[in-house]
Amino acid sequence: MTPAIGRLKTRPEFLKVAASRCKWVAPGLILQVLQRGSTGQSSDHSAQSGTGLRVGFTVSRKVGNAVKRNRARRRLRAVVDEVMPELGRPGHDYVVIGRGSTLTRDFEDLKSDLRVSIARATTSKGFGSKRGSKGRKGSTRGPTTGPASKGS
Repeated sequence: MTPAIGRLKTRPEFLKVAASRCKWVAPGLILQVLQRGSTGQSSDHSAQSGTGLRVGFTVSRKVGNAVKRNRARRRLRAVVDEVMPELGRPGHDYVVIGRGSTLTRDFEDLKSDLRVSIARATTSKGFGSKRGSKGRKGSTRGPTTGPASKGS
């Protein structure tokens, strides 16, 4: 039996997924992923969503006017309806963001983009990790502790 696909509808839900900083950019879409935990959720919220997966859609004004944004959103919904039942993981929230090429990209290519995005964004190696320039080799952020700053 395929998992039930719920919807993300409120701004705080979208922001929580974005805060996880786990995303994958493909030519036709951007996918953000959050693995829901048992902490920080009210009993009403967890009872409503269960252990199924939830998906939210967003398309910015950069894509075009309302007609184009709605068309992009419909195309993304159709792709998710075909791909998520087989690849979506229960207990995860997904935000699918439309891009300018979402409108013109072939439907099979959009499905391929989503498949690759799910596989890459949810790999165990990078999943849920906070990626940033802090701590990287050669980073110039933060105070320097080298010899130039010590004798001043």
